[in-house]
Amino acid sequence: MPIYVATSHDLVHEITVAQARSFEKGRFFDRLRPLAGNGLANADGETHRRHRRMVQPMFSADRIADYSAMMSRQAEAMADSWTPGQVVDIEQAMADYSIETLAATLFSTDIGLPAVEAVRTNLPVLLKTLLMRAVSPKALDRLPIRANREFDAAAARLRAVIDDVVAHARTTGPRDRSDLLTLLLAAQDADSGTGLTDTEVRDELSTIMFAGAETTATALAWVFHELAGRPDAEEQIAAEVRDVVGDRAVTVADVPRLPAIRRALDEVLRLHGVPLLMRRTTAPVRLGIHELPPGTEVAFSLYALHRDPAVYEHPDLFDPDRWLPERRAAIARHQFIPFGAGNRKCIADQFVWTEATIAIATVLQRWRLSPAPGHTPKEVASAVVHADRLPMVVHPRG
Repeated sequence: MPIYVATSHDLVHEITVAQARSFEKGRFFDRLRPLAGNGLANADGETHRRHRRMVQPMFSADRIADYSAMMSRQAEAMADSWTPGQVVDIEQAMADYSIETLAATLFSTDIGLPAVEAVRTNLPVLLKTLLMRAVSPKALDRLPIRANREFDAAAARLRAVIDDVVAHARTTGPRDRSDLLTLLLAAQDADSGTGLTDTEVRDELSTIMFAGAETTATALAWVFHELAGRPDAEEQIAAEVRDVVGDRAVTVADVPRLPAIRRALDEVLRLHGVPLLMRRTTAPVRLGIHELPPGTEVAFSLYALHRDPAVYEHPDLFDPDRWLPERRAAIARHQFIPFGAGNRKCIADQFVWTEATIAIATVLQRWRLSPAPGHTPKEVASAVVHADRLPMVVHPRG
């Protein structure tokens, strides 16, 4: 299948912002439908605009502040579970944290326990095979190989459980809950006054799970790994946490007061980002010197763009200080887009920033992490670039 690949920041800006109305999501996202249905990640046109208007308020600053106490409790429970000298699979630990946090945000405990368990069990299976499935010919989906069987079964189980929870919540009605499920069921379009169907609610919940779990877990795991190689940067963050937070629990009010964590997160998202995104033209488009007819598939890689040596000095080096204000000013806004850009920019980016900052501050408040000997992590392509393994030893912070 012919695919054009946009390899400059300016061309990707044309695709995602300047000429965004002439593109739809394309092949990569078509292959997400067994998992995310027609949620925000896949929807196009008026459906996307309508759903985005309805979902956006659920990730407002006030809502994120409400969720932050639960994020902090989950982070403290994780940090409390470790013992001095323990070897922790840090990527698995961060995956457990992000899934537990996301599930607790999506579903209140009184109705959502089956869904929480389904997320914990099935989402890792889906994420493991998603990228390969997305870039393979659709005909291969029908082959009875193990990866296909596991993906199809996990997607079906997750959809079925969420359908049951949505139907039950719709039947029982709101009970002073502020979870995302309740908010989605109550959402109404400002123009038409109509709400979301049960299937649309299911698709949006599935989309949030897919988009939120692996991105947060992988970024957190890489932060701890990269900081272990930069003890000066790690100590700077730890000192900042001591000054801002002290010994108490981390709160949402602390997040903007921890800029060293934000710089480390920015640098990790630059280094270990999304390897592949795609769009499909819906009208004739001119990109550079090329005229693309409707139906043309166009790919681009945030991972590659964020390592462009013309923009980033020593692009393969973990350097959080490149995001200090005086250096960040040299990087144009469209040259760093870890959560995408334009009308397709991730709707929950502030949720992710808050969740990740709270987790990093909570862990470094108590522990220093070092790489376990005997293993050099390697990058593995997935929906985002993750490590094959990240075993780390936890040491009490003196």
